[in-house]
Amino acid sequence: MSKNNKPVFTSDALPERTSGVPVLEISDLNVRFPSEDGVVHAVRGVSLTVNAGEVVGLVGESGSGKSVTSMSVMGLLDESADVQGSIKLHGTELLGRSDNWMSEVRGRKIAMVFQDPLSALTPVYTIGDQIVEALQVHGSYSDKDAWDRALELLRMVGIPNPEVRAKNFPHEFSGGMRQRVVIAMAIANDPDLIIADEPTTALDVTIQAQILDLLRVAQRETHAGVVMITHDLGVVAGLADRVAVMYAGRIVERADVNDVFYHSRHPYTVGLLGSLPRPDLDKDEPLTPVEGNPPSLLDLPPGCPFAPRCPMASAECEAAEPPLLETDLPRHTSACIKFESLADKKYEEIYPKDEIPAASEMASRDAGEVILHVDGLVKTYPLMKGAVFKRRVGTVHAVDHISFDIHSGETLGLVGESGCGKTTTIMSILELAKPEEGKVVVLGHDTAELSKADRKKVRQDLQVVFQDPMASLDPRLPIYDIIAEPLKYNGYPKSRIGAKVEELMALVGLEPAHANRYPRNFSGGQKQRVGIARALALEPKLLVLDEPVSALDVSIQAGVLNLLEKLRIEMGLSYLFVAHDLSVVRHIAHRVAVMYLGRIVELGPVGEVFDHPEHPYSQSLLSAIPVPDPIKEKGRKRILLEGDLPSPANPPSGCPFHTRCPKFKTLDEADQARCTGETPLLASTDADTQRGDDRKVACHFPEVVSVF
Repeated sequence: MSKNNKPVFTSDALPERTSGVPVLEISDLNVRFPSEDGVVHAVRGVSLTVNAGEVVGLVGESGSGKSVTSMSVMGLLDESADVQGSIKLHGTELLGRSDNWMSEVRGRKIAMVFQDPLSALTPVYTIGDQIVEALQVHGSYSDKDAWDRALELLRMVGIPNPEVRAKNFPHEFSGGMRQRVVIAMAIANDPDLIIADEPTTALDVTIQAQILDLLRVAQRETHAGVVMITHDLGVVAGLADRVAVMYAGRIVERADVNDVFYHSRHPYTVGLLGSLPRPDLDKDEPLTPVEGNPPSLLDLPPGCPFAPRCPMASAECEAAEPPLLETDLPRHTSACIKFESLADKKYEEIYPKDEIPAASEMASRDAGEVILHVDGLVKTYPLMKGAVFKRRVGTVHAVDHISFDIHSGETLGLVGESGCGKTTTIMSILELAKPEEGKVVVLGHDTAELSKADRKKVRQDLQVVFQDPMASLDPRLPIYDIIAEPLKYNGYPKSRIGAKVEELMALVGLEPAHANRYPRNFSGGQKQRVGIARALALEPKLLVLDEPVSALDVSIQAGVLNLLEKLRIEMGLSYLFVAHDLSVVRHIAHRVAVMYLGRIVELGPVGEVFDHPEHPYSQSLLSAIPVPDPIKEKGRKRILLEGDLPSPANPPSGCPFHTRCPKFKTLDEADQARCTGETPLLASTDADTQRGDDRKVACHFPEVVSVF
């Protein structure tokens, strides 16, 4: 017997597809890990089946047990893990098998696409060698046949010029291309089961759309069962056939994808859906956050683990943990004793709304105070070569003549793919120094003319909230000192600092009594609230928000977005909001600027740009956003971009987007020559002028296309 009380099998026979038998069958899976504080019960009684050709979505907040479940199937858990239950592949038990036997199964019968492709690939071997190895380990390929098959796989997943790129190393590929390589390796041996663990989390939305399309192709080619692990319910809506929702280590709801989205029977699922900003709808009310945090798996509360966060909880919910039972709907199970009360109810009828003061109608932008004015901003970096004697061999055009402004009380969203110049733009503004070219005016002060004293004064009115709250908070300081630091160094009376810190903590929804705790004692959402409180300490007029919610679970994200909107209205703040999640931008921004390769290609009111995009890049970007609505999502047509973002060190001539533009291919030779030879300026079109829209587009041939 093994240490996990499972028999050790010695048979060399691998599981084979059997008619009528599920590809994967998990029964009463329990996984425990020892720790210094006790035993962590990471997975508790999970049961799940996946059939051939079926996609099952596994969703839930961080720490709910999704990845541990997948690693149990792969046999990749640490030796200290105590695994109980049953995991069968084509009816053959996997638990208790030797590592050598599982090594034969992994790659041949089960394949996994990991979240971080750079960590999944060996940096010292070429891409081609790694695919060849995956083929030869599990099949009888000659060197030539394996290499030809590797090139075929790279071609299948959309890697251009595979004969050359196969000889490159992983660091020479972009994130999206590395993920394509991982998918190529996953489908190389025609597996029966593909497990995709957050395969698109770190990717731009355009690359995400390509990867999801590729997973559909891979599943269709191999007829494999797929387990899609993700926190993005929009991805699940478009890809999954069935969905299992996990909370506190167990499945709390399981049903067909349409039933989960339209007829939820667990309050946690309802809360997750209510927390989502929609890219296809204008905001008309606050998001509905799921208050609180998931319980510790070291010490679960009595009864239902979701009860402390559930608005429907009562004394009977705390008596015993409800089992996963059939509901009033066919093939629909829920671990809630009050599932019948959820029938035909919308989330706003169950969860209390955040109280956000009504925003008065924004005055005309021409009448409002201009908080930030950027005109023709340019930022370049030298491209150097040589280890000892360096010489300049080129120039990186990070930001190329961009212009925009932000008025009092307004939020401007700055969006685009990684490498488009968003971060360089905000760093150029925050630097408060004379720009390389152009003009930056912050609160009426031209940064080219600021004295040292003026710069310090302007910095008090211009604050920033960073993407990663853990990296931006000093782990050695208690929260009190972190929030008080800007007050101390800007002449705030010492006698009033304590009261001000308490006021700021209460303002952002933190308990002032916790001021002496350290960042490690707070959740991700709470740490981001600390960062916001610190930024508000000096009562600024403009906040630069750099991906402030990208690292948060969707339920926590909703609370932070509501907080930012509340503070904007109550304190008269203006925001420059940088994000790659366009659903969030649609919810919080008034206007949006779309960047591509250092230039703004479309600028205007967020509703107009999202509903009636005119630039082909904006259309591609918006069509790639997953919508958390299964019927709508599966009926949409994607505008997939080919290739990756060109290098800013060698931008294309003319329109920077013409190398990837789907419209460019439909033009005649004369019009194509204009795109390749003449750079379009950001200007209002005749149609925009006639409608009176405050929007501009940088395209020679703009055309409105609906993408939702």
